[in-house]
Amino acid sequence: GRLQPVHVIGGGLAGSEAAWQLAQAGVPVVLHEMRPLRGTPVHKTDGYAELVCSNSFRSDDREHNAVGLLHEEMRRLGSLIMRAGDENQVPAGGALAVDRDGFSAAVTAALESHPLVSLERGEVIPLGEWDSVIVATGPLTSPDLASAIAGLTGQQQLAFFDAIAPIVHRDSIDLGQAWFQSRYDKSGPGGSGADYINCPLSREQYHAFVAALLAGDKTSFHEWETNTPYFDGCLPIEIMAERGLETLRHGPMKPFGLTNPHQPDNKPYAVVQLRQDNKLGRLFNMVGFQTKLKHAEQVRIFRTIPGLENAEFARLGGLHRNTFLNSPVLLDEVLRLKANTRWRFAGQITGCEGYVESAAVGLLAGRFAAAERRGEPVSLPPPTTAHGALLVHITGGHIETIDAGPSSFQPMNVNFGLFPPLKEVPTFDRHSKLGRSTAKALARKSALTRRALVDLGHWIAGN
Repeated sequence: GRLQPVHVIGGGLAGSEAAWQLAQAGVPVVLHEMRPLRGTPVHKTDGYAELVCSNSFRSDDREHNAVGLLHEEMRRLGSLIMRAGDENQVPAGGALAVDRDGFSAAVTAALESHPLVSLERGEVIPLGEWDSVIVATGPLTSPDLASAIAGLTGQQQLAFFDAIAPIVHRDSIDLGQAWFQSRYDKSGPGGSGADYINCPLSREQYHAFVAALLAGDKTSFHEWETNTPYFDGCLPIEIMAERGLETLRHGPMKPFGLTNPHQPDNKPYAVVQLRQDNKLGRLFNMVGFQTKLKHAEQVRIFRTIPGLENAEFARLGGLHRNTFLNSPVLLDEVLRLKANTRWRFAGQITGCEGYVESAAVGLLAGRFAAAERRGEPVSLPPPTTAHGALLVHITGGHIETIDAGPSSFQPMNVNFGLFPPLKEVPTFDRHSKLGRSTAKALARKSALTRRALVDLGHWIAGN
């Protein structure tokens, strides 16, 4: 007999891709989109997969860039979003940028003409009789649906804005100046007593740093974000700095309980701490450093911190209106809500960041739901692939903070810090014109992307 449909809520990039993957697998799907009957503060059209911010899908370099690799993996997995992007490409150097109207029209036309896709307009809350639902409602989930989700997950597990602290690649931190130590050598769950990287500042350096924060160029909130309340655990550092010269020194930059082994007799006046951010130990976040400083200003100012002069950032800080789950706690490995496995989540609401990442998580959710509906085993993408690395970040690669306080899981773009390390160091040209460290980094990235595409090929062949 005919299979029962899967219901997908949200016609953005993730929902459109999830619906397409289901239909292509022979599973009927009902795609629900509330626009135009109910609008959002940022959407302008009633098209599917409308791009509300930039028109760029970022780098298309599949050999040296994690998002370029994700593009290539999605193409090989039959992604509608990538097909429409490629068909509507506009010139943008090494990036894939698209004509936003042509792109949305292509996605809309493909969904409208697919015999297994039914498009329904209007706001919905998943009904009790729906046994398989994918919620892909994005950062501006409607208030009614958000409260239904909060009812299932517990209010504390759904965030309404992201307070993002910068994340640094561990191998770009200078441990000749910085050192590993926990405050008072305390070890929390899973900790060793040396879980933080500490960067020391003298009185002069600290005062110069606070002055730079106050003078730095900030981004302003969008009009519809201005009523977003800060809660005290998530104040931007520049707001803390405005409260007084010494405020940061008694907040996230307090120097107490720490001894600099490089200069044991010289007590630092202030300390910036970085905490391990993923289980692989390749990424460290700057504790308490959520900020509205513009990205270029963050790089300039944060590189004045001793030990971070050559810091490479996997992600820069920010605060935005956003709706996302504490996914590592709430979702199982196939993106289902542990408390109610009929509900799956996809896209930005799961805690990924970016158009392509949202669509990729939609692609996985669609494939997982299709396998389940057809009674087939659900197979996970290898963690060495961009899809697998992103899935691990969302469903369990993040480590909960060892301090009490708000959940430390924050949205993230795909980046090589989420991938398992290579078994051996790749060979590179030591006499390269690019310089030794650049040549080494490029060789590592190509080895990671080669491994990813080989492993993806095996996964596709096995499914």
